[in-house]
Amino acid sequence: MNIGKAAELSGLTIKAVRYYANIGLIVPSRNTNTGYRNYSEKDVNKLIFIGKARKFDFSIKDCRSLLFLYEDNYRTSRAVKEITDNKLKEIDKRLVLLKSLRKELFLLSSTCNGDERSDCPIIKNLSDNNV
Repeated sequence: MNIGKAAELSGLTIKAVRYYANIGLIVPSRNTNTGYRNYSEKDVNKLIFIGKARKFDFSIKDCRSLLFLYEDNYRTSRAVKEITDNKLKEIDKRLVLLKSLRKELFLLSSTCNGDERSDCPIIKNLSDNNV
């Protein structure tokens, strides 16, 4: 099938499908006459897998590892769990940072009257050179 059909079936954009092929996450066959890529049902299944993994914010490197494990019938679930647990730790760290940023931004917002005056403590704070 062509890239448009593969994108449609996988729920990804054509641009994403092309990117994943360009970086070797999937390797569709080539039409020797036209040079166009031909995507198989197996390629589409991998694209769906990659799309779901990316929604969980797995990196391209992680996706490559997960795809390798996906294709390995002799894999251990331990290897898959390790990648997933590392992602969970990363998400937890980001949540702590986001909560801190939210608190700081909330405090900034609460200092601003949001009225017609030009004086704005938010702008003043963001432009302050003291980090």
